[in-house]
Amino acid sequence: MGKYTVKDFKSDQEIRWCPGCGDYAVLAALQRALPKICEMHGIDKEGIVIVSGIGCSSRLPYYMDTYAFHSIHGRPAPIATGIKLSNPRLSVWQISGDGDALAIGGNHFIHAIRRNVDINILLFNNRIYGMTKGQYSPTSKWGAITKTSPYGTVEEPFNPGSLVLGARGTFFARAIDNDLPLCEEVIVGASRHDGTSVVEFRTNCVIFNNGSHKEISDREVRAERTIHLEEGKKMIFGANRDKGLVLDGWKLKVVKIGEDGITEDDILTHNPKEDNLGLQMMLADMNYPDFPVALGIIRDVDAPTYERSVNAQVESVRQKSKITCMDELLHSGSTWTVE
Repeated sequence: MGKYTVKDFKSDQEIRWCPGCGDYAVLAALQRALPKICEMHGIDKEGIVIVSGIGCSSRLPYYMDTYAFHSIHGRPAPIATGIKLSNPRLSVWQISGDGDALAIGGNHFIHAIRRNVDINILLFNNRIYGMTKGQYSPTSKWGAITKTSPYGTVEEPFNPGSLVLGARGTFFARAIDNDLPLCEEVIVGASRHDGTSVVEFRTNCVIFNNGSHKEISDREVRAERTIHLEEGKKMIFGANRDKGLVLDGWKLKVVKIGEDGITEDDILTHNPKEDNLGLQMMLADMNYPDFPVALGIIRDVDAPTYERSVNAQVESVRQKSKITCMDELLHSGSTWTVE
């Protein structure tokens, strides 16, 4: 295995996304992260498999020079699960949009998380169906005007983080498309996790939902309206690094350092390894304008993985079984000779 570069993971296919689409950033981050991931885990490029569903983001496998499977709408999770079960040595990456993963694929999504299959799910969330020309999705804001909600949506949107943690997910991270270093950071972090990792990328759809996340993604406001969580570091944010998060009883509270006797020592320290997900759920639920939106790795805990448990069970049954081949199976029990 030689040392890979970004170029090694770029295919010769023309990228067919709209100019300015947020998906470009996630693609670039993945191509930048994979050389590090291969070196870190000691795997060849041939050990990478990318599985996608249907949607704009699901075109990504064509732009990667890896093994890939472009599946059907909402079904990448069971296919990724099957690949991982059949060959646990592979590094499996699922690419899904908010519609592909959370609408038609919602059932597969939560059960992959519940089972803790060792796959990495990259969730592109632009709060719209882009490929089918602008219908509202499960993450569209309340009141969003779209082609299928001309008077505004009247549905409460999913928060992907809450959904993952509610399914007892073992890894959840979040990034914004215009922060390429953070996108790369969370992808590398997901690769280190043993179990289902879900990374939500807040992406922009310049055609059908331009400014999808502008309330937090615009460079002029991002420092004040988001917080980059890092393990072992204080939960501090703001352009001047003068704001932080504390617990006020059972609730989170934003405070200003230097006011009312608040010092950095009072600010919460982030621990994504804490198995009690109460605080992590509160962090994942934070939303502007009441709170900064949490970015980075929010939860990263250990738990048995599905494929390891299944393969251990199969091996245990095999060792105890008196039947060792198909011929013995066919001639076991009651048999009849038909003349």
